Amino acid sequence: MWQLNFTWSEAEFGNSDQARKDAASALTLASTHDVQIAAALAFARAGDHAAAQKLADELLKQYPSDTAVSSYWLPTVRTSILSRSKPDEALRILEATTPFELGQAQPQTQVGALLYPVYVRAEALMAAHRAGDAAREYQKIIDARVIVLNCPLGPLARLGLARAYVMAGDTVKAKATYQEFFILWKDADSDIPILKEARAEYAKLQ
Repeated sequence: MWQLNFTWSEAEFGNSDQARKDAASALTLASTHDVQIAAALAFARAGDHAAAQKLADELLKQYPSDTAVSSYWLPTVRTSILSRSKPDEALRILEATTPFELGQAQPQTQVGALLYPVYVRAEALMAAHRAGDAAREYQKIIDARVIVLNCPLGPLARLGLARAYVMAGDTVKAKATYQEFFILWKDADSDIPILKEARAEYAKLQ
C-alpha cells in the first residue's frame, strides 16, 4: 500500500511509465482488496486503461455489496478511463460518488482525504469544455484544505483551476492561479513533468 501511495503521486505528476511499473509490482507483493483498489486507480490515472478496467471488473464481482467499491472507487476509476473520450458518460457514472465525495474512503494511503471524485469530475468537465463548472470543482478542493491536508491533489487543483480560467478566457485570474501553484511548488524538482507543463502553459500567457 505504501508503494501504491507513491504510485498515485507518480501518475498525477506525469511519470506514467513509473506509475504503471510500480502498480504492477505492488500487485505481485499482494493482491488484497485494498491493493486491488489502489492499483486500479493507479493504472487508470497512469493511462493503462485495460489493466484498470480488468481490476475494476474483478472488484465489482468480488465485492458487489461494498459501498466504497461500488459508489466511490469504481466510478472514480471508470471516470478516469472515460473522462477525455466520453466526458458526458463519465459524469453520469460519477454521480454515484456525490454523497461520499468529501469522505475519507478506505483504503487510505495519503494523509488527508483524497477527494478523487471531485478531481476527476473537474477533469471530465474540462474535457466537455465546461470551464466554469470545472473551476467550481477545483475550487471545492482548494476550499477543503483542512480535509485535503498534504494530498497531492491539493496543489494540483490550483493548476487545474488555472487551466479552467485559461479555457474560460480569464487570463488575469489564470496568471494569478498559476503563480499560486508555483509558490506551493517552489522547492519541487524542476524535472517533474506536470510542473514543466505548467511553466510552458504560463509562458504562453505572457
